[in-house]
Amino acid sequence: MNHQPPILKDFPHSFETERLWIRLPLPGDGDLVNEAIHESLDQLRPWMPWAQHPPTKEESEESVRKAYCSFLARHDLRFHLFEKESKMFVGSSGLHNIDWSVPKFEIGYWCRTKCVGKGYITESVRGLTVFAFEILKANRVEICCDQRNVKSRKIAERLGYRLEGVFRNYRLTVDNRLENTCVYAMTPSEFRNIRFMTDI
Repeated sequence: MNHQPPILKDFPHSFETERLWIRLPLPGDGDLVNEAIHESLDQLRPWMPWAQHPPTKEESEESVRKAYCSFLARHDLRFHLFEKESKMFVGSSGLHNIDWSVPKFEIGYWCRTKCVGKGYITESVRGLTVFAFEILKANRVEICCDQRNVKSRKIAERLGYRLEGVFRNYRLTVDNRLENTCVYAMTPSEFRNIRFMTDI
């Protein structure tokens, strides 16, 4: 990873898709995030190390503020997802494991339980893909997930990401089992061929 992120690099800190307002985390978001995590623990526990125990409101606010600082420093670009019509917090996505020298990014995502099945995460990942290639001039964007996480894999496949391989015994899962990790990726030429429709 490039250890000198371009802290002076300017780009939008929010954007909209058809149904979502997508923005950087802001101090004060902790209560919204905490409520969504508590609602969704059963769904998140199998895949998310940070969802093994119910966080306190203070822990959620601390996480938000750290994410805010990391965003401003360009170390990690976490985004919060809000339904435009209702202003409801839907979940989180972002551009992680950044190497600005390429540049390349990895998209991660989670959705609160009451919003699952409505296409919000597919919509947000599509928006972040456009943001990465058109705004940040990415040369590579990845989506990595547990081979058993079929829902997550379908999002990558639906959006045209190519499965480059399955890394066997790549990392430990939240229950300390060895995980096979699927690595999906997209490059600029593939992105141009897909021609995403977006409001960015």
